[in-house]
Amino acid sequence: MTWRRRPVIYEIATFVWLNELRVQYGQALTLATIPAEEWNALAKLDVDAVWLMGVWERSPAGIAVSNVHADLQAEFRRVLPDYRPKDNLGSAYCVRDYVVAAELGGPSALAHARDELNARGLRLVLDFVPNHVAIDHPWGLQHPEYFIRGSYEDLARAPNDFVDVKGEVYAHGRDPYFPPWGDVLQVNAFNAGLRAAAIDTVTAIAAQCDGMRCDMAMLLLNDIFERTWSARAGRRPATEYWQDLIPAVKAKHPDVLFIAEAYWDLEYELMQKGFDYCYDKRLYDRLVHDNAESVRGHLTAGLDYQDRLVRFIENHDEPRAAATFPGPKEHAAAVTIATVPGARLIYDGQIEGRKVKLPVFLARRPAEAPDDELAAFYRSLLSAVHADLFHTGEWRLCDRHGWPDNGSFHNIVAWTWRLGTERTLVVVNLSDSRSQARVQLPWDGLRDRTWRLVETLNWECYVRDGDELSEQGLFVDLEPWHYHFLKFE
Repeated sequence: MTWRRRPVIYEIATFVWLNELRVQYGQALTLATIPAEEWNALAKLDVDAVWLMGVWERSPAGIAVSNVHADLQAEFRRVLPDYRPKDNLGSAYCVRDYVVAAELGGPSALAHARDELNARGLRLVLDFVPNHVAIDHPWGLQHPEYFIRGSYEDLARAPNDFVDVKGEVYAHGRDPYFPPWGDVLQVNAFNAGLRAAAIDTVTAIAAQCDGMRCDMAMLLLNDIFERTWSARAGRRPATEYWQDLIPAVKAKHPDVLFIAEAYWDLEYELMQKGFDYCYDKRLYDRLVHDNAESVRGHLTAGLDYQDRLVRFIENHDEPRAAATFPGPKEHAAAVTIATVPGARLIYDGQIEGRKVKLPVFLARRPAEAPDDELAAFYRSLLSAVHADLFHTGEWRLCDRHGWPDNGSFHNIVAWTWRLGTERTLVVVNLSDSRSQARVQLPWDGLRDRTWRLVETLNWECYVRDGDELSEQGLFVDLEPWHYHFLKFE
């Protein structure tokens, strides 16, 4: 099933979602028996794909580790005041085996879920965790050479960094800037056998989905891996991990998308290694912490690059948007990420305004009162950007200017979309100050006619003279964190 350009992807914590449906329907549901109306509800969100996060078999050994991890246990109890040990499923990223969990119905149930989604025009995205596997993954016993290994002296010196698995000492998986993860083993990305096994694993995943999100993909780059593991990794290969893996998988599944979770400004490098899309964490950070000029500068990058970024204001790794972007700031940030080029990611609960970030270990989430006004906004926004204009249209960043005694135009960022006779302008005030600007429109054919500008999300209407629009630009005056989303007629 081919992908739409610039897709909107909806992430779901699969176990949490299914457990809530079981309570709602009073049945022991699996992915094979979810009622049709629930698949219909996903389709009505006007998204293009559903990412079922955490479908793979989780690790009993990983659960045991997290059950004695004081910080994790404290976090579980903070999130769920009535936390019970059975709520801990183990991390979704501590994979015991790449087989669909029996509690979800197994592989046949996932195949049914994919058919239900595809029948409604939705693609299915799944996870692949390249950097590590659970400490009880079969490879640990069968293929010690696939891993970064240590000695009993290493284990005695750094017991939090290494683990003994039935006579073999392995390094725990890690990001070089943080302590190791105690429930996983670090694979050796330089090992040829590991790469071959990873190709087989991902080829099997690709047969079950339309795309996959690759966890912490930059950790497998040769430069990063060599700096992290040095001599323990052995000789650096002549080729890159992803350049070996992605073409091999696409040779059998050419339409499957590869999406990289990426940090450290390595998005472009990962694209060159074969990824179709990469997380745009930098835009997220700019929206949270920086000013409008920073956001605008980010959007001056080449369109061929921007079209391959995944824009978001929350996902399972980030704090909830409703807790991060107060009041109208969330509207401004959401309009921004939804109407610039690239793929867009929405996380389950974001639409309803959930504020509690749920650890990926937990099978249920706390009750939170939905924000009906925010939900109405998101549904209108997703409906608007579902139009072909925002997927196949031409996007242009707009110039804007102000006056000698008023520099507030620096708070304004604006861009246009055009497809045939359709024209839309988005203007956002990314500041906590009322701001004014003249926005220069990049279109020809504005003169000698009158234009009606209709707000896409609330249907307010303005009438403007085309000669003024062409010569001076559109005057805008926006309250803090407010926006225009204007269709030109």
